This record gives sequence, structure tokens and C-alpha cells, in this order.
Amino acid sequence: MMPAAFVPAVAGLVLALACGQAGAFEPVPPPQPASGTVQAAFAPWNDVEGLIVGIIDGARRQVLVQAYLLTSKNMARALIRAHRRGIDVQVLMDAEQMDKVPASQALALTEGGVPVWLETGYQNAHNKVVVVDGATAAPVLVTGSYNYTWSAAHKNAENVLVLRGDHALAARYVANWQRHQRDATPFRH
Repeated sequence: MMPAAFVPAVAGLVLALACGQAGAFEPVPPPQPASGTVQAAFAPWNDVEGLIVGIIDGARRQVLVQAYLLTSKNMARALIRAHRRGIDVQVLMDAEQMDKVPASQALALTEGGVPVWLETGYQNAHNKVVVVDGATAAPVLVTGSYNYTWSAAHKNAENVLVLRGDHALAARYVANWQRHQRDATPFRH
């Protein structure tokens, strides 16, 4: 007889095998040489929101966003401004967080003409990524723990990395954004 402590683990393994999830990972890509520059900023001490808004305001062709939570009105305004300047702006958001948090800027973005997709295929779509001009000579990638919220800017201990000029890395993040977008549902208000 199997000890009671092992029953949940065995049941989970059987379920994973039945669903085809065991061993379903893709190979991890090999390390690649870094290029460009790296800038680190830390909330609440640095103006991370201002840094990100400035990067969006400097976009020339495209802004791709993956957001677990986006309640920052300043960031939403910057994305709408970029869209109105003719920049291709597209946003992916965690569907559950958008439903839970009334301050989500999804509606404001779509009313401003910015397409928003909701990620529903994950327990948490926990990415916090902004890729600006990813396929150009001057790509900018923003990532880190920083959620796009007032609390992240003013109350939380958060970090963000800004990587400029790393074409290979930006291309990987653009491809990942596109993979997520294919599986997401367009937000309709």
C-alpha cells in the first residue's frame, strides 16, 4: 500500500502524463553574447514610471506590452499618445487581473484605439515587458518585477532593467510576445 503522503504527488504525475504535459518543455536556448547597454532602476527610489513613459514617448515604430496588471494612467496615456502618433501599439494583459481590478486601463486603452488582448491560458500571465522598436536598429526592452501600477511606483520594492540595442534579445522577446498574442483573446468592451 502507498503511504498517504505520496498519493497527491502520484495523482498529479498521472494527471500530467494523461494530459501530455510531462516533458513538454521546449529546450532552453543557449546563452548569447549581450550587446548594447543596460540600465537598472529601483522603485520606490527611482522614477520607474517616468522612465518607462519616456521610453514609450520615444518609440518610432512599435510598442509591445505584456502586463500582469496595468492601472497606471500615465502609462496608458503614453501608449495612447504613441498610437495617435501612428506607432503600432499592442497590449497583452492578464485576464483575471483585469477582471479583479476596477482600475485596469484596458478600457481606456481600447477606447483610445490601442488593441488589447487578454491572456486566459495561464494561472497568471505574469510578464511585465515593454518592447519598443524591437525590429529596428535601436530596440529597447524593459523588463523586471515592476507592475504598471501606482503601488509599484510609490509603495513596492520593485526593479526594472532597460536593455537598449540588443537586437537578438529584443527579437526573442518580440517572438515570445507574438506567441502569447496568438493564444490570447481580443478585449471587447
